[in-house]
Amino acid sequence: MNKEIRNSNTIKVSKNLTKATNVLPPLGERGLLVILGGGESGVGTAILGKQKGYQVFVSDKGTIAKKYKEVLLHNEIDFEENQHTESKILNADVVMKSPGIPDKVALVQKLVQQSIPVISEIEFAAQFTEANLIAITGSNGKTTTTLLAHHILENALLNVGMAGNIGDSFAKQVAENDYKNYVLEISSFQLDGIENFNAHIAILTNITPDHLDRYEYKFENYIASKFRITKNQKPTDYLIYDADDEVINNWLKENKTNAKLVPFSLTKELEYGAYIKENTITINLNKEKIHMPTSALSVKGKHNTKNAMAAAMAAQLLSVRKEFIKESLATFEGAEHRLENVAKIKDVEYINDSKATNVNATFYALECMDKQVVWIVGGVDKGNDYTDLLPLVREKVKAIVCLGIDNEKIKNTFGTVIDMVVETAGAEEAVKVAQKLAERGDAVLLSPACASFDLFENYEDRGRQFKKAVRSL
Repeated sequence: MNKEIRNSNTIKVSKNLTKATNVLPPLGERGLLVILGGGESGVGTAILGKQKGYQVFVSDKGTIAKKYKEVLLHNEIDFEENQHTESKILNADVVMKSPGIPDKVALVQKLVQQSIPVISEIEFAAQFTEANLIAITGSNGKTTTTLLAHHILENALLNVGMAGNIGDSFAKQVAENDYKNYVLEISSFQLDGIENFNAHIAILTNITPDHLDRYEYKFENYIASKFRITKNQKPTDYLIYDADDEVINNWLKENKTNAKLVPFSLTKELEYGAYIKENTITINLNKEKIHMPTSALSVKGKHNTKNAMAAAMAAQLLSVRKEFIKESLATFEGAEHRLENVAKIKDVEYINDSKATNVNATFYALECMDKQVVWIVGGVDKGNDYTDLLPLVREKVKAIVCLGIDNEKIKNTFGTVIDMVVETAGAEEAVKVAQKLAERGDAVLLSPACASFDLFENYEDRGRQFKKAVRSL
């Protein structure tokens, strides 16, 4: 592709970076696709890129996992690991960057300075499918809402795939399947790398401070990132959002979206959207209203009621019959590592909420508890402010078990309201200590409010180690 032409076709974006308006070269001029990161999204993009006529090169600064290396070798895709060969990377026509790589990395900055498009997997893959895209983002509730929406659409016999932060990558599924609909769980990091990506239905579950270390510790930057989900929506598209969320409401007052707004609320009776009245969900989007008692939902808690309303409205906008929607909401089994009931041992409930990697998610978890709680908390702090949890901790928590390398902030915040605060160095020890502190009728809740990378590979590893330890009691 002619570099002079590409360089003349740029626009300004946040952080004083530039990106090309026309992200992909036309068919027949595909050129070199460089992929930074050899994980799920990277390898999926490599498969799709090769299929669409690109020369593909995968580069990972670390070691590529065996299962992904085997896929690259099988597909005869060029790759390197434990290094980045800049001379090759800087010759790219387009670069797909793994969401785990920050924009401030020197190599990414060099690419941008040379006006080489740096995009996310969802941006790349979306340009090769005509499917309806249901895209879900938010600080909390993304996974449950995604799983719920997919469950409803699948039960209604729609041809539907699920991707993003869940399962096989979006790019891989576009390469290997012909789904007519995709439900996508999308992080702010993925949204940072879009230019033309557009969802027919976007869902914004909520916005609370999270990942601020990636956004110069400015909440407004994180908010702007989340709202990129609606930047390319048209008047024929929909933005489903939490009408109780002050941050979302403030943004909508000050900014415009072309999408039709579809609100849901637990506190307001809405003429259009979904709301709660007398413990009954009402969804009013078209002539066919849906009424469903909250007691019929398989998932519990106010936050899950919101997730259910959002997923149900997405399904109704795709003309799914109300019978399928109600049946699906009643039969959904929930997400692993999100308020997952692990076991009941000597009349003590053990609950795995490892996916709670921020304070707001843990707030929801504690709010759901109807028993006294031994709370396992801690990990890598992302700039957490724990003060919002104090009323719930005073009311429901009898003891705290710290699970992290640095627990000082937790001890300083809660040490004055909880007499028993114990530090542990791993999931097995944390569970054994919690067992000793718990009495009949109590619950042991793993809800860390922190990232997991100090002691575990990721939140899934943390959750599985917790479950293994519980089942070994």
